[in-house]
Amino acid sequence: MIDSSVIVDKVTRNFTFGCLLCILMILTSAQCTEAVKNQSADSGCPATRDIPAGMACIPSGEFIYGSMNAKWADEHPQVKVYISAFLIDKYEVTTADYQKCVAAGKCANVISNYVQMRGANQPQLKVSWFEARDYCRVQGKRLPTEAEFEKASRGTAGDTYPWGNETANCRLAVIQNETGRGCTDRFGVPGSTSEVGSRPAGYYGLFDMAGNAHEWVNDWYAPDRQKCGAECLGKDPAGPCGGKDVCPGYTEKVIKGGSWYWDADWARAAKRRAYIPANRPPHHFGFRCARSL
Repeated sequence: MIDSSVIVDKVTRNFTFGCLLCILMILTSAQCTEAVKNQSADSGCPATRDIPAGMACIPSGEFIYGSMNAKWADEHPQVKVYISAFLIDKYEVTTADYQKCVAAGKCANVISNYVQMRGANQPQLKVSWFEARDYCRVQGKRLPTEAEFEKASRGTAGDTYPWGNETANCRLAVIQNETGRGCTDRFGVPGSTSEVGSRPAGYYGLFDMAGNAHEWVNDWYAPDRQKCGAECLGKDPAGPCGGKDVCPGYTEKVIKGGSWYWDADWARAAKRRAYIPANRPPHHFGFRCARSL
């Protein structure tokens, strides 16, 4: 005969254990939820579900900015710079994206001189800095600053490229290859942009931060960032005059990211180039947009 007191004792113990387990699970879940909230708060980024489609959040914090490359003094100095969290497009603005803005009567109609670079999913080319700025404004966005672009490209530890320190090649980026030809041929013409996202993603899930099309950023070009001071190297630097549309004494805007037309050195995250903002470069300047948080 089974002792009923034993059964009651077992049931009681099992019930107690079950209750304790449930409480532990609830507490753990709450702690995890709180940790996620704190992580989001610390990074400055919204919850993933609240990030607009096609954009990525670059978390707040310091990164290694610039380089001490002996060949390019305008990349000096290499310093740690704090950047607040922001959003940036995962892809370069495509021809199809830009033409929608043209069709809506909100953007200037610009078409590349080269038929092999007019594909709907290839980066929009031949836009001036002002036209790139205007497109981003129509989207409720803006051009990224040079420092934002560089952090998004290289991460926080000062890597040379978006994928690390392996020298850029045609497997990793759309650049000029070792023989002086472009990595991509279209319609039998050597050298061209590729469709956006044709190479592996780099930091933060971004594509073509090195190669494909050079990209306009918001900053005026200061050849000596040390002399420029806090505007170029302080917290959230935006370059001379804060990148405003007019800046006395400055005539060129910064280009970043390398392109199909240039070799691996130009695809380095720290590389800088200057260009007159009103000009329309014919075949290898594009852009992407960013948004403040």
